Amino acid sequence: MPLRRPLIAVLCLAGLLGLGAYAWRANGSQGSAPPAPAAAKNASSSSHAGTPQPVLVEVAAVEARTLVDDVAAVGTLVSNQSVILHPEVAGRVSAIRFRDGSAVRRGAVLIELDAAVQRAELQQAKAELMLADANARRVEDLFRDKFVSGSARDEAASRLEVARASVALAQAHLARTRIRAPFDGIVGIRKVSVGDYVKDSDALINIEDIATLKLDFRLPELFLGRLDPGQALEVTSDVVPGVVFPATVDAIDPLVDAEGRAVLLRARLTNDQGRLRPGVFARVKVLVERRDDVLLVPETALIPAPGQAQFVFRVEDGRARRVEVKTGARRAAEVEVVQGLASGDRIVIAGQLKLRDGAPVTVARPVAASD
Repeated sequence: MPLRRPLIAVLCLAGLLGLGAYAWRANGSQGSAPPAPAAAKNASSSSHAGTPQPVLVEVAAVEARTLVDDVAAVGTLVSNQSVILHPEVAGRVSAIRFRDGSAVRRGAVLIELDAAVQRAELQQAKAELMLADANARRVEDLFRDKFVSGSARDEAASRLEVARASVALAQAHLARTRIRAPFDGIVGIRKVSVGDYVKDSDALINIEDIATLKLDFRLPELFLGRLDPGQALEVTSDVVPGVVFPATVDAIDPLVDAEGRAVLLRARLTNDQGRLRPGVFARVKVLVERRDDVLLVPETALIPAPGQAQFVFRVEDGRARRVEVKTGARRAAEVEVVQGLASGDRIVIAGQLKLRDGAPVTVARPVAASD
């Protein structure tokens, strides 16, 4: 029994040594094969690192153009003059002298009321005037012949003036039975018919002067110092798509709205052809300032940087150079550059994500020629 234990230990040790030798040989033969591809890969990497490939980009030229600073607003068109006509006396409608929606001239009779009573009053007043005039002439002759006193002559003259006033009053009553157009314009749709009895508070017809229209709109108070009467505007409306109507600032309200911090403006525009109508929604563009030689670049050229900074890549001698810029106004997918670039500079507008400062580039298409 004591001899078996050392024998077993020796056999186990010999087996472990054999297994270790076999494993060492197997690992050595497998590990010696890969060095050739790894060396080739490293050589290839070092080759590419030494000669970076150009990045394919699109470029555009910085252009200097005229820029018009403007501010947009919305408003509602109103008539140059607008009124709803009411009768001044009660009566029955005897005649309508216009067609709905037609143009009328100032002073034209639109509606007549039954004026039989007023005409009779006028005839009576005229008859009394004739009698008073005849009496006044007779008294004047008698006064020259010393047959009547001066007070009798004065009394006859006074009755004559009263008769004349009565005629004028009767004529005024008769005139009120005729409703006339107060100005040139377009009449609306009448609300009465022949035979209707109307009171002095009833609405008869509206009349609108639309040859010239007004446009009321509001702008923020910060533009107040850059607004003046006579300033040019551009007005558009969905009623006449694609047409721009020139207008001018007619008046600026001296009071600024304390709640909305906005100022009310009224513009005026010509509407000779009648394509626009009062009450129509309109968009207005106020031309605040015109500036020449403004540098403009496409919005796609700008790359945001940490903070408020922005930069672009300028192409110089086949390489991309990072340039920080300061921007101004934005118009129709273009941005004003106030610092960092010059007119004619070529900047990258597509492919920036693959660029770094100094990287070689290949232009995908020619730069558009500047006007």
